[in-house]
Amino acid sequence: MPEQRRILRTELPGPRSRERHERRGEVLPRGLGTTLPVFVERAGGAIIVDVDGNHLIDLASGIAVTSVGASAPAVVSRVRDQAAKFTHTCFLVTEYDGYVEVAARLNALAPGDHPKRTALFSTGAEAVENAVKIARAATGRPGVVVFDHAYHGRSLMTLAMTAKDDPYKTGFGPFPGQVHRAPYAYPLRWPGGAEKCAAEALAALEELLAEVGADTVAAIVVEPLQGEGGFVVPAPGFLTGVQEVARRHGIVFVVDEVQSGVGRTGAMFASEHEGIVPDLLCTAKALGGGLPLGAVTGRAELMEAVHPGGLGGTFAGNPLACAAALGVLEMFEDGALLERARDIEAEIRERLSAVQSPWIAEVRGRGAMMAIEFVRPGSLEPAPEVAKAVAARCHAQGVLTLVCGTYGNVIRLLPPLVISSELLSDALDVLAEAVTGIDVRPEPGAR
Repeated sequence: MPEQRRILRTELPGPRSRERHERRGEVLPRGLGTTLPVFVERAGGAIIVDVDGNHLIDLASGIAVTSVGASAPAVVSRVRDQAAKFTHTCFLVTEYDGYVEVAARLNALAPGDHPKRTALFSTGAEAVENAVKIARAATGRPGVVVFDHAYHGRSLMTLAMTAKDDPYKTGFGPFPGQVHRAPYAYPLRWPGGAEKCAAEALAALEELLAEVGADTVAAIVVEPLQGEGGFVVPAPGFLTGVQEVARRHGIVFVVDEVQSGVGRTGAMFASEHEGIVPDLLCTAKALGGGLPLGAVTGRAELMEAVHPGGLGGTFAGNPLACAAALGVLEMFEDGALLERARDIEAEIRERLSAVQSPWIAEVRGRGAMMAIEFVRPGSLEPAPEVAKAVAARCHAQGVLTLVCGTYGNVIRLLPPLVISSELLSDALDVLAEAVTGIDVRPEPGAR
């Protein structure tokens, strides 16, 4: 485990990272982007150590993947033991206990007391796409309803479901059809004001269903707390309303918790904050503790609608990833990590509420899934140049942050749940200084 403090031995990126990054450009395509061009030598807890010996505070967690910390002992030990036995057989060929145990744990943890089944996959996009397949098989309907600002993955189907074009969809069409988009109840940006947000968004959803024909829609797919779209917490009552609409029309209610699930928000699933019970629940990212694993957990009668052989994949539910997931889930058993996620939210809110800046429109989120949205002073006009500049200043000081949002004007904070208060405080000091010290000019053509 590396020392859990920020240490800068070189500028960032350092000379060894720059050398490796130059080679990367010779062997990899430019389509593979990067947030901070440093090469990692090792990582543990909430610290990333690069090849130049710098210790960076990780407020990204590999985009919400290493929620229990990088190289968590409970994960590493289980993976090591499993690797010594076998690394792969394909569960569709010969079975193994790890797959069944992960599924059993997810069935028990997912909201609702109805009988459940779980199928494992390799990525979040696979989980979402398979949820659509299951919903279509169960209903005999083709349509899918998604929401503004949504992000659901990079496969062609999930790109059709994702709202933002650039960089995710540009040049990759045409996309699968019969995907319909409704407004998400985004309180800060709702034209009628936050008080009317939920009711008006639900009315718009009903209008959309009337236009396309509710009896043609297999699934409504929603993030309970939007991820790439800007960590948007929906207006109170919106998600329960969406669930009620889906039930009334016989539509499968699919909740995408790929980023918000597995303890990230201070509950095992963000759905719990809203009191909603998904028909199908999609998880991934943090589930595998750093190894690729996704899952669809749902009502038994829906999951059983697919014919034998209709679900799966060569690497789906790989034994090493299942071993890692059992380690992750073990770490949540005593409730301490969920409590820590809630404490992280309190610490972030307290520190950032003291930051005086005309660029900040809102600090929002739940648990260890927090964000700052930046706008031009005196307006709600997005300020993506500010988010970009703040992230760059944080990176230069050894604090890894991510930019997100439909307009690229949001800084998202995804610290590992094992981060100490001292380390988080140091990172937030750097972030606060970056915000208050920023001096930017609008980018040409910026919204």
